[in-house]
Amino acid sequence: MIRIHYMASPSNYSAPVSEFLLICFPNYQSWQHWLSLPLSLLFLLAMGANATLLITIRLEASLHEPVYYLLSLLSLLDMVLCLTVIPKVLAIFWFDLRSISFFACFLQMFIMNCFLAMESCTFMIMAYDRYVAICHPLRYPSIITGQFVARATIFVVARNGLFFLPVPILSAKLRYCAENIIKNCICTNLSVSKLSCDDITFNRLYQFVAGWTLLGSDLILIILSYSFILKAVLRIKAEGAAAKALSTCGSHFILILFFSTVLLVLVITNLARKRIPLDVPILLNILHHLIPPALNPIVYGVRTKEIRQGIQQLLRRL
Repeated sequence: MIRIHYMASPSNYSAPVSEFLLICFPNYQSWQHWLSLPLSLLFLLAMGANATLLITIRLEASLHEPVYYLLSLLSLLDMVLCLTVIPKVLAIFWFDLRSISFFACFLQMFIMNCFLAMESCTFMIMAYDRYVAICHPLRYPSIITGQFVARATIFVVARNGLFFLPVPILSAKLRYCAENIIKNCICTNLSVSKLSCDDITFNRLYQFVAGWTLLGSDLILIILSYSFILKAVLRIKAEGAAAKALSTCGSHFILILFFSTVLLVLVITNLARKRIPLDVPILLNILHHLIPPALNPIVYGVRTKEIRQGIQQLLRRL
């Protein structure tokens, strides 16, 4: 049964909320029955594909190069995002386990915000890797090294962790004095904070500024990198060399385009929330944490010869 915490009196708040209840698809709860199977299959595909990619890169000596270490970082981020969101969603669908503790809710909020920004930052670093590979090929081995990847990983974790740590802290410090029902499958900042009886203007403003500052700067640097790459490729006069150079960026560009497109659709649907049923952005939010992790390793596996060969050798050992 859905539980709601009420105030003891208008001026005296009751005991603080110890848990929230996640209500997936408040208008169309019947959706969860037929969605559970495809979501389960996508979840298994995402975890299996990323695990296979990580094991292949770990075991194959020929893949022990910085570009594949960056790909491993992307796969790890994808797996964490999947494990943070999808198991809880499936638990709601299958077993009606709607409750989530106060701490778990804000931990999920932090991981979703932080790791999404980490993915964006990783794409930006991968774009820089492709820029150096095509525009400065002779200097590539001295610039893109294992040490560069280690420093880049520390930067990715530190930058996004520090910027997004205040988001759940600000939400957790709000007073939740009335209902504890979250009309969402996951603990997004907006869905949770609007239950508070405090002013949430600063909370929402901080996430908006931090999100667009980090994701926006990453996108600008990605666009700049690819504009320099395109400029350099157009100068190549050797027959077939331009196509070969662009093919090395193909997989990365597809992933960036897909990541940006899904994120843009999610932003637009949230902005048009009054015109679109609430269930639509909820579904898109779930898919955003599931489809890119499922497709990222497949795109690289299909388009990268070295990874295909590594997976084939791995399968032969089994």
